[in-house]
Amino acid sequence: MSYLRSLPAETTLLQVFQANPDPARHLLDLHEVLMRGESPFTAGERELIAAYVSGVNSCTYCHGIHTITAEAFGVPEGLLAAAVADLDTAPVDDKLRPVLAYVGKLTRTPSRMTDADAEAVFAAGWDERALHDAVLVCALFNFMNRMVEGLGIRADEAYATTSGLRLKEGGYAGLAALL
Repeated sequence: MSYLRSLPAETTLLQVFQANPDPARHLLDLHEVLMRGESPFTAGERELIAAYVSGVNSCTYCHGIHTITAEAFGVPEGLLAAAVADLDTAPVDDKLRPVLAYVGKLTRTPSRMTDADAEAVFAAGWDERALHDAVLVCALFNFMNRMVEGLGIRADEAYATTSGLRLKEGGYAGLAALL
């Protein structure tokens, strides 16, 4: 139930954005750059990172929507649930596993990041730009998870599917066009 009394009890993030379009436009511009702009990661891999971070944070709204989006980009169904449950045994590509371990640790215990954490990402074949992009996606979704949870935003499975597929098809710029 939304904590914003001026909006319906079952408020979606899109409704919050529509009620507050000025900050929403800037936030969605940032999403478009980080999630769909040039990067060593594909859009699907960035959605995977976003959904994983959201799962680590137990943000069911963001985890649900971005899992659908990641799967629409080709991430195997069930992979995210398995990764959140146990990254070590999940069927995650060996090149992505250290990236998810990195953003998971950054989400859970940010002050405990070490050179060894970054070196594991580099050893998997990623460069500094990839580490930078993974950190920014992680930071963005830690922000979004706190925004969603702080405003009491919830969604059912049908809405998560609609929203996830809308993000796959139109990106975040398409979402901004709905403001």
